Amino acid sequence: MKVFKSKINNITHGKNFQVVDPVNIYGAKFGSNCFVGPFSEIQKNVTIGNNTRIQSHTFICEKVKIGSKCFIGHGVVFINDKFEDGKPAGGNKKKWKKINISNNVYIGSNSTILPVKICSKVVIGAGSVITKDCLEKKIYAGNPAREIKK
Repeated sequence: MKVFKSKINNITHGKNFQVVDPVNIYGAKFGSNCFVGPFSEIQKNVTIGNNTRIQSHTFICEKVKIGSKCFIGHGVVFINDKFEDGKPAGGNKKKWKKINISNNVYIGSNSTILPVKICSKVVIGAGSVITKDCLEKKIYAGNPAREIKK
């Protein structure tokens, strides 16, 4: 039987940083009072602001910035590759896009976030697929997500 252990490499973080094993985190930056739940992966070139909670089974790819006082639900997946050529970009990082999540954003469980900008004080309903920028303080939900409430 092979046992896998958490890998946390080359990260920076503020005070009261909490992680629940097992996780894979490498090359990321965290503010103070952040929490990362088990079975999550956070890749390099990710920045996470103060007082942000990331629940279990979440995948955050490279080129993601998450602001302060955010909540990322269970099983949320961030995707930086838009398959612009009809296939994965693979190791061609020039084709990877940025994802920018502002402050006080709440993302419901099992949502998928493509390369977008989300302004402050937005709520994303559980199971949503965010394919376009969310530039107004509203509630968005669905697949693809759309505004459901101001």
